[in-house]
Amino acid sequence: MLMKNDSPAVPAIEVLDIGRRYGGLNAVDGLTFTVNRGEFFALLGPNGAGKSTLLHMLTTLVTPTRGAARVMGHDVVQEPKEVRWKLGMVFQDPALDERLTAAENLLIHAVLYGVPKSERKKAVDEALQWASLADTGKRRVGTFSGGMKRRLELARALMHKPSVLFLDEPTIGLDPQGRRNLWERIEALRDGGMTVMMTTHNLPEAEMCDRVGIVDHGKLIAIGPPGDLIREHAPEGDLEDVFIKLTGRDLRDDVATVRDRMVGFAQRGGEHTR
Repeated sequence: MLMKNDSPAVPAIEVLDIGRRYGGLNAVDGLTFTVNRGEFFALLGPNGAGKSTLLHMLTTLVTPTRGAARVMGHDVVQEPKEVRWKLGMVFQDPALDERLTAAENLLIHAVLYGVPKSERKKAVDEALQWASLADTGKRRVGTFSGGMKRRLELARALMHKPSVLFLDEPTIGLDPQGRRNLWERIEALRDGGMTVMMTTHNLPEAEMCDRVGIVDHGKLIAIGPPGDLIREHAPEGDLEDVFIKLTGRDLRDDVATVRDRMVGFAQRGGEHTR
C-alpha cells in the first residue's frame, strides 16, 4: 500500500505493480519497488527492457495502464503538478532549444517553474556558474559540445530545487573527460542528500550506486546493492557478469526497435498519454 503524504517517513519513490501496455506489448509489466530519500539508485536493463518507459511514467509524461506510483508522496496520475515540482529530469536525448542561448533556455525554465521575476537573473547566473558555462551563457546552444549541453541540462533540471533527480543515460555520447566531469557533479548532488534515480548502460557507474534494479522484458528480475548482487549471482565476477547471467547474451536490437516504434506511435497520439 502506498503511503499518502509527504512526511520524512515517505520514500522518495514508491512503485506498486506499475505497468504500461501499448496494444499487445507490455513495455512495463508490474514493477514494484521503492527508492529511499537520499538514495542513489540505478535502473539497468537491455535495450527495450522498459527503463525509459518507467521513467516517463514516474515523471508524468506517460500514464500507467495498471498499478500506481508516487514521488515524494504524490501520486503520478492524481497529482501530476505536485510531482513535477518535486522532480528534475535530464532526458537521454537533448531537450534544449538549440536556437536559443544557454541563458535563454534557463530563463524559460525559471518562468515555467515560477521563479519570481526579481530572482530570475540571479537564478540563471548561478545555474550557468554551476555548469561552468558562465562565459558562454550568451552563445546559442546549437554551438555547444555534447558535454556542455549535458551540463546545461543538468543545471536547468536543478533550478527549481527538486527533491528527486531522474537521469536517463546521463553520460551517453560523452567523451571520458565529459563523463568524468558530469559524474563528479552528480556525485556532489548525491553527497548533498539528493535522491537520484538513473538508467544507464555504464555498469562501472552503476556499481557506484547504493542499489541497482535490473529490468528485463518489462519485469524487475533483481534488486539490491551491487555488492550483494555480485556475491549472489557472480561471486568471481562483476556487475556486468551479473547482468549477462540474468538477462542473457542475445542481442536486443530488433526487440528494442519494435518497442521504440510502438512507444513512439503511442506518444504521438496513438494511445492516451499524459
